[in-house]
Amino acid sequence: MYTIFVPRSGAFVGALLFAVQPIHSEAVTGVVGRCEMLSTMFAILLFLIGTSATVKVWTRNVTMPFLLFLALFSKEQGITITAICAVYEIFCRQQLMWSDVMIGIRDLVREKPKLHPAFGRAAGRLWALGAATIVLLLWRLRIMKGQLPVFTAFDNPASTSTFPTKHLTYIYLLPLNLWLLIFPNPLLCDYTMGAVPLVKSFADPRNLATVLFAFAVAKLSVRALNSNCLEDRCALLMSLSWIVFPFLPASNLFFPVGFVVAERILYMPSVGFCLLVAYGYPRVIRLVTSRQVGLKYIGTLSVTIAVLAFGLRTYVRNGDWKSEHTLFRSGLKVTQANAKIWNNIGHALEKDKNLSAALVFFTSATTAQPDDIGAWNNVGRTLNALNRSVEAEAAFRTAKALLPQPKPGQKYQTRIAPAHLNVFLNLGAIMARNPARLEEADQILRQAISLRSDYVDAYINRGDVLLKMNRTDEAVAVYKKALEFNAENPDVFYNLAIVYLERQDPNTALEFFNKALSVKPDHQLALLNSAVLMGEMKKLEYHGTIEQRLKDVLKTEQNPNAYFQMGLLMMDRSDPVGAEQFFRKTIELKEDHKSALFNIALLLNNRKKQDEALPFLLRLVHDNEDHIKGWILLGDIYINQMKNYTAAEAAYRQVLIVEPDNFQALHNYCVTLVEQNKFAAAETCMGDLAEKMKDDRGYLTTHFKTIFDRLHRRKLIHENDGTVPVFK
Repeated sequence: MYTIFVPRSGAFVGALLFAVQPIHSEAVTGVVGRCEMLSTMFAILLFLIGTSATVKVWTRNVTMPFLLFLALFSKEQGITITAICAVYEIFCRQQLMWSDVMIGIRDLVREKPKLHPAFGRAAGRLWALGAATIVLLLWRLRIMKGQLPVFTAFDNPASTSTFPTKHLTYIYLLPLNLWLLIFPNPLLCDYTMGAVPLVKSFADPRNLATVLFAFAVAKLSVRALNSNCLEDRCALLMSLSWIVFPFLPASNLFFPVGFVVAERILYMPSVGFCLLVAYGYPRVIRLVTSRQVGLKYIGTLSVTIAVLAFGLRTYVRNGDWKSEHTLFRSGLKVTQANAKIWNNIGHALEKDKNLSAALVFFTSATTAQPDDIGAWNNVGRTLNALNRSVEAEAAFRTAKALLPQPKPGQKYQTRIAPAHLNVFLNLGAIMARNPARLEEADQILRQAISLRSDYVDAYINRGDVLLKMNRTDEAVAVYKKALEFNAENPDVFYNLAIVYLERQDPNTALEFFNKALSVKPDHQLALLNSAVLMGEMKKLEYHGTIEQRLKDVLKTEQNPNAYFQMGLLMMDRSDPVGAEQFFRKTIELKEDHKSALFNIALLLNNRKKQDEALPFLLRLVHDNEDHIKGWILLGDIYINQMKNYTAAEAAYRQVLIVEPDNFQALHNYCVTLVEQNKFAAAETCMGDLAEKMKDDRGYLTTHFKTIFDRLHRRKLIHENDGTVPVFK
């Protein structure tokens, strides 16, 4: 592209400089920067097609709007290529001077305007691109719903300042960005918060940089617009156009943006900067050579040194982008006044499960920026994860106090960043753990909803709190209100399913589980719980669906509950071997899974493998002394298979301690006493059993009589020294 405007030697230098420009490191190495690269690529392709004299008209009119679409939806600044093409068409292809343009503008206001024919030719070449620009802009605005994103004062401190701080800072950022292109050192991953101090007065020495920048741009613009040399005019105008137009959306001049300086934003403007260097290089060489031949080599050497320096700086900067840790720690070497950098290191440590170290960095963020709501929220979350709830609540309350507060006598209107509203969710979650504070938690969540009526997460959390308060109908109403703002939220559908489960309405619950999965097929909780529900419904036609959903859960994580449900499914399919394998896998993942321990013991007992069942039962009752079925099964194995009546007696006694009215345990307990010749205790037990079952004649004349007869027979044998007396 550079060869269109400058000699090949200059174009080579410009392209080489673009290739090694350190400011590109963020755009190239960071995933988020790929949008800048794509947008620039499509913009350059569009420009090359627009400037080509060999491309057919219909091809140009179809291809350019399509490339504009790709550039715009890669990154918003891609739309500015239309302005660049317009400048090229008017000043380069049509060869109009600035004076011609001014005359044309003046003629437009006449009653009978008479425009230069060149304007008509330019419009004929650009009409398709212009129409596409208008349509795409309207489409983009519709996607944004006519609203700009919400940014905080920490993202762009100048945006919330007043005159002259706001205006002086905004215009100072222009030379600062240019300086990063010229001298990219030091570079920083985040320039928000305190990284670039505000320009608060006209006496600030940084205003001198602004004045020098304005003078240089004005001088260059005048030269570009009034040059009689078409080659110079085109090269300078294209350099300025590629620098200025792509940067305008990020300049804060039209609307505030969510950053102070962003290196990736300079990717497309650097095309113009390098073109300007490509334009100046051969002219400088020619100028110095005309004075002294030896200076030519000094000029070439200087460019070589600059390219090598840029290349080395790029190599070092790429090392900073190796990982989150290296990137953010490199930022601390530049400035420690930016709370976001401290927070980002904390987040990186949080991902590594190093919560104690993360807390240190989050706390440092609150020191660097005491009014940073996000930092206090991070401190609270980390303390909460470390089970330091009291301190966590104090941190959340500090964050909440930093939010915009209503003023007495005035209507409360404010725009709060969504991330900051999480303070209410976190605070409500801590309160909801205490049943006595559920009302307080509900109040906090209602306050969050009052600040942002479409805050779906607040509705979901409030619904959960209402369920804990047994206000089921209100919970359903809250969840349905959330669906009004987000009709495709799988978590809302899931929560509604849980509500209907509690209402003993499994069919409706399953319907909502299925809705959650239709929106998000990999919703883990919906997959697992719907499989559990279908298993409990005992319908053969559900078996295939149950198996598939459980397998989908296991694709994502080794979930012990999913393996347990697979085991139950195998039991329903009369596949004890398969069931045993799944139960063993469940216990392998969670040693104290009591349902798996009991079911595998029951399964092994039914398969006459009592020796294998016994260790599972012993582990079960050791951790769960109140597990009635476990103790009864253990007693049955002892009494029926191992004839260990002492151990069986202990097992049934434990059942009776937990559940004194358990008839089965009392019956078997009496049997163990009889078998051990504990006659007095057995007679007392039989008396208790007879009293308990006095209304069941069938039992008394069968099972009870059998035990009673056995007791008296053993008693007679014992009293006659082991012989049975013969009565005549």
